[in-house]
Amino acid sequence: MEIEKILNGKDLTLCLDGYLDTTTSPDLMRLLDETMDSIDTLTFDFTKLEYVSSAGLRVLLTAQKAMSEKGGMKILHVNEEIMDALNLTGLTKILNAQKA
Repeated sequence: MEIEKILNGKDLTLCLDGYLDTTTSPDLMRLLDETMDSIDTLTFDFTKLEYVSSAGLRVLLTAQKAMSEKGGMKILHVNEEIMDALNLTGLTKILNAQKA
């Protein structure tokens, strides 16, 4: 997975490309750990993300919990398959995710 990081003041957008799974989720978690203290809002752009595993969902939930105490988090451009996974797990009630 590739991660493009766009920082605009205290607003961070992460554009994910590929698969967010057991292999790649530690990289995303490490990046979030390095930046969470210095940002107010977090946006994920899933335009190029093809798949999210349960390990990836855990990272998103961890980020949501941390950002709920700040300016918030949102997920944009979620494809149909990933949105189905979010719906099936009930995470659409927790995560601010918008379809592509």
